[in-house]
Amino acid sequence: MPTVTADPAVPASTVEDSPETRMRRAKEAARDTARLTSDGKVSALHAIADALVARAADVIAANGRDLARGAEQNIGDALLDRLRLDEKRVAALAAAVRDVAALPDPVGRVVGGHRMPNGVALEQVRVPFGVVGAIYEARPNVTVDIAALALQSGNAAVLRGGSAARESNTVLVGIMRDALASVGITPEAIQTVDDFGRAGATAMMHARGLIDVLVPRGSASLIETVVTESTVPVIETGAGVVHIVLDESAPLDWSRDIVVNAKVQRPSVCNAVETVLVLRAAAERVVPDVAAALIDQGVTIHGDEDIRRLVPAAVAATEEDWATEYLGLELAMRVVDDLDEALAHIRRYSTGHTESIISTDALRIERFLAEVDSAVVMANASTRFTDGGEFGFGAEVGISTQKLHARGPMGLAELTSTKWLARGAGQTRA
Repeated sequence: MPTVTADPAVPASTVEDSPETRMRRAKEAARDTARLTSDGKVSALHAIADALVARAADVIAANGRDLARGAEQNIGDALLDRLRLDEKRVAALAAAVRDVAALPDPVGRVVGGHRMPNGVALEQVRVPFGVVGAIYEARPNVTVDIAALALQSGNAAVLRGGSAARESNTVLVGIMRDALASVGITPEAIQTVDDFGRAGATAMMHARGLIDVLVPRGSASLIETVVTESTVPVIETGAGVVHIVLDESAPLDWSRDIVVNAKVQRPSVCNAVETVLVLRAAAERVVPDVAAALIDQGVTIHGDEDIRRLVPAAVAATEEDWATEYLGLELAMRVVDDLDEALAHIRRYSTGHTESIISTDALRIERFLAEVDSAVVMANASTRFTDGGEFGFGAEVGISTQKLHARGPMGLAELTSTKWLARGAGQTRA
């Protein structure tokens, strides 16, 4: 495998250090990560996983400082949950890295090709992007996920993880860089600009020619800022105003279990349900039981008049509630006349992330799957399954809500582009 050693005349931290300097190092390192063999990538990822386990106490201690600062700054329970790393979560991070190492190497995979009439043979093959940038907030797990996926797809990574997780991210990046060096791979393949604050994020957004693709993960405002201000190509990951529709044929136990799981299992993430739409013909039958199960789990229900008639504990929903990503133990619930009205509500308020219908009517299920224009559309399943790990991708870059190149949970293939290889025998064009 190719090995790059840092120039001793240019130490990693100097007075000339800047976001641009680090991004240039990543760009140079990307030429070498692109040439890594599959075995070299696996060796690097297992070294990272082993190091995370060995230094878990360091990670947890740093994370504890971030959590304490976050609580003092009152950043909210949802962000604190996303920020938290305990022994179990660090072990899960290491396991996710090993899962990525076990995935097929996408680089060099032939995705198309043919022979031209003149005999020139064409092949379209997957190649790394080069440098993948990520701007995110209060998600130290993303630091590891992005780096692992970038390496396995032959890319270098530049990370901006936000001030809320700065202690955790500093330790995690240090661990991963040390692990790369231990197996003879340049640590410059993983860079962070966290210590430059917002200036680091701004530099990344304007680093055309240094960063090949930029992925924002976080609040709607962060994503909007990156999308509108970047001169670098952006893969947009969107907020999750996620819907579940309860059809009149929906089994009561499925309705209750799926809605509760989709809201309560981990309410602070983007695939948690935020709005439940109930067809009027099902409301009397399913709403009281579903609502009682939610309330028993501490969920506050924001309901329209029909819901509040059936659920006295519900609070009045406002227009704003239908467009709200609560990221906590709150949920909006509305009765709609029919499937047409449910689909119209989703078209108006959905962020294009994930929607699910609970039904035993095959025609309605197929209509819902066909007509709903979101990255992931489900029938009779919890929206919490919209996840790279659950889909078999190992870790995930994010969940793309755009329609170009990548959509839905993004894994290794979404961190590659393609190029055409042409093999001829002296042909010239007439």
